[in-house]
Amino acid sequence: MRKLVNLLKKASSQPDQSPTAHPQKDSAARMPSPYRRASAKGLSLAVKPTLIGEVPTLDDGVPTFYVIRAYSRSNSLLVGMQTDALGLPSALAEVDTKDIHETSAMIFLKDRRTESANGHVPRLERLIQACLENPELKINLVPVTILWGRAPDKEESLFRLLMADEWESPSKAKQLFNIGVMGRDTFVRFSEPKDLQVLINEAKDESPDRITPTIAARLQGYLDKQRTSIVGPDLSDKRNVAGAILSSPEVMRAIEKQAAETGKPIAAVKAEAQGYLSEIASNYSHSVVRFFDHFLTWLWTRLYDGVEVRHFERVRALAPDYQIVYVPCHRSHVDYLLLSYVIYKRGLRIPHVAAGENLNIPVLGDLLRSGGAFFMRRSFKGNALYSTVFKEYVHSLMQRQAPIEYFIEGGRSRTGRLLPPKLGMLAMTVNSYLREPAKPVVFIPTYISYERIMEGATYVGELKGKPKESENLLGLLKTARKIERIFGTVHLAFGDPLYLTDFMAKFNVNPTDASDDNVKNTHAMVQNLGVKVMQNINKAAVVNPVSLLALALLSTPNAALDEAQCLEQIRLYQHIAQALPYDADTHVTDMTPRQILDYGVQLKLIERTPHILGDMIRVADKQAPLLSYFRNNILHVFIIASFLAALVQRNGRIHRDRLDGITELLYPFLQSELFLKMALRNIADHVHQVLNLLIEQGVIVDLGQGVVGSPEGNSQAYQKLIVLASPAQQSLERYFMALTLLSKQGSERLTTEQVVNLCYVVGQRVSVLHADDLPDMFDKALFTSFIDTLVRVGYVSIDTDTSLLSFDERIDRIAEFAKFVLQPDVMQVLTHTASLSADELSLAMASMEKKRKFGRG
Repeated sequence: MRKLVNLLKKASSQPDQSPTAHPQKDSAARMPSPYRRASAKGLSLAVKPTLIGEVPTLDDGVPTFYVIRAYSRSNSLLVGMQTDALGLPSALAEVDTKDIHETSAMIFLKDRRTESANGHVPRLERLIQACLENPELKINLVPVTILWGRAPDKEESLFRLLMADEWESPSKAKQLFNIGVMGRDTFVRFSEPKDLQVLINEAKDESPDRITPTIAARLQGYLDKQRTSIVGPDLSDKRNVAGAILSSPEVMRAIEKQAAETGKPIAAVKAEAQGYLSEIASNYSHSVVRFFDHFLTWLWTRLYDGVEVRHFERVRALAPDYQIVYVPCHRSHVDYLLLSYVIYKRGLRIPHVAAGENLNIPVLGDLLRSGGAFFMRRSFKGNALYSTVFKEYVHSLMQRQAPIEYFIEGGRSRTGRLLPPKLGMLAMTVNSYLREPAKPVVFIPTYISYERIMEGATYVGELKGKPKESENLLGLLKTARKIERIFGTVHLAFGDPLYLTDFMAKFNVNPTDASDDNVKNTHAMVQNLGVKVMQNINKAAVVNPVSLLALALLSTPNAALDEAQCLEQIRLYQHIAQALPYDADTHVTDMTPRQILDYGVQLKLIERTPHILGDMIRVADKQAPLLSYFRNNILHVFIIASFLAALVQRNGRIHRDRLDGITELLYPFLQSELFLKMALRNIADHVHQVLNLLIEQGVIVDLGQGVVGSPEGNSQAYQKLIVLASPAQQSLERYFMALTLLSKQGSERLTTEQVVNLCYVVGQRVSVLHADDLPDMFDKALFTSFIDTLVRVGYVSIDTDTSLLSFDERIDRIAEFAKFVLQPDVMQVLTHTASLSADELSLAMASMEKKRKFGRG
């Protein structure tokens, strides 16, 4: 191979595009130089090309030049080798006639040695000039397509498939690979000759300086048609839409504005914008998509027991008439690959996926980009040019009616709950449609759940205060070591579609109206659309075996239950979900409780401990924090039943009217945290339905005269009540932590950040006291969401100058309900923290900030 490389270098020591000073000869072509003949002979040892199509018929005595897409040493020698083998005029030989003096018979439309690009092709310019000076001169141009590697739809080897030639010009490393490994899978196609005089005549209406670029573009078109017929169309946005985006009025205005503000030349700012677009745009490759198809088919088989897909028929029915925007929840890095794989295998066009710039790392970033990913920064603030380029790229996708996918939560959930929606991409999609509608837009909320996730341990560490780990190839390779483990079944469900035009009608949004009122309506519409997406994701939830196990076992003090009791608890959850379905789209596993236990043992999530009085089921070592993740995936399905159980169990007996009052007061917070679909006006009726079901199951007792109570303390029914109450108890404890802190400290004493940090500290302490090590009690995002809801419903306001939270006596009245909810030990910890002096608060905040800086929060 080293000898071959040296020969290639020698053969190309002088650029082929430079003119010669040879005297005129009688023949049109001379023999190739000894170096070139030797190099071609060396290449022939490794490369055995296959001819596609017929050998072109050429007129004797007419100078012939071979048009090739891009220069490379191997391309030069390969075409020369083929022309000699087929009896065609040699591509490597000098062409030396009365009118023409060229060192070889090849024209490269792109040549890094002479910066031939964008229509500037020196050899072609000289030949055109010769034809213009001598209208009788005839020159043949033969477009030649070279493919190093089999066409992507025919290749089966994963490695060869990834390296198969398509549209992108190969790097030096890849070209050496092409020669050494793909040499015997190389294909060459010669087109019928094009008369250069005819091409010049067709471009006669162009200005003199535009004739060469026009003919070069025509020749490029011939080559593109050849390549398209073999490998399919070029779908790379980096090559196809970059020019249109950079020259759009919006981007040009942004360039001019930044140039004026910074004093930089327009050309420099445009180069900066081009750099942003190169950073953003996808680089779709059919061969890489086929690689992912083969690789992921192997991976899913090795890693998972299966991938269960529900409601895809909705997407298939909408695809012909609507632009599809997939808006899935975000549980794991696997989500990117899983959703595109499912769509591809079912015959629909894979979407362009908005990926965070944290994934744009060497090797992985290029692969994802070739699979349709485009990259976005976490924040656009302070960079108007980047923001404009990105928005214009999204608009180009919308105009091309390309399916799009983005994770509306912005990042992966660390707790298993849905995160509050980030509305940036949603707003861009909406604004693009309002600016220039191309096709009706429909959003497809998509629910994804796993039974084990690779990132589980990392999530728990981050919730406890460890710094977020940056994605890198080494970290992903470490994760890949877990590939031998069993990860159960993956569940993917396509939720109820949301039509943009319906929301426009609901909020009276008019695309042609630029008034302030219409802008406000649009803003409100986007916010409502974001919430509805989250609610519809939850409606499509899958209550899988692992989430049911987690719900049952993590609600006990030691994450353990008697086997018989565990079976009964799972049976109760299944009955609640089936008797009062959360939604028609919600799916509940049809496994029996016994099968669910056996499945948990198989996944090594739980352990069965034999005992003479009955086997015990307990969560396996270090699995409790991870199981809490899967419990939280389905918490919304059971939250009202758990909420009522918590109130009854804590108080022993309680009047239905009091239940209704507390539910009406706290439901907005539950709804905001868990994206519950039911409106507040309908919650009273639903509470009565759930309460009656729990009474029917014996978990709650109807004591008459509007009073309900707990079963006897030593009964099996009471144990069920305790387990059922636990999940909501944790949510209620978080709420009253914040409420009690605000009430005790008083109005205009604390900022949102201070309240969240103090609740975080209390939550950690409560978690230690209960010895459960579950992250729910110290998830800052949940406390932040609660404060946001207090502001949204009008209980709290934020001073714009001081950022302090102000409120009236309503917070004190709500805080009084804590005695109906919190356990005595939690109240004790909370009361102590809530009574801290201003100096003590400052000291606590300073200590937390110090820990945060050193990654020990």
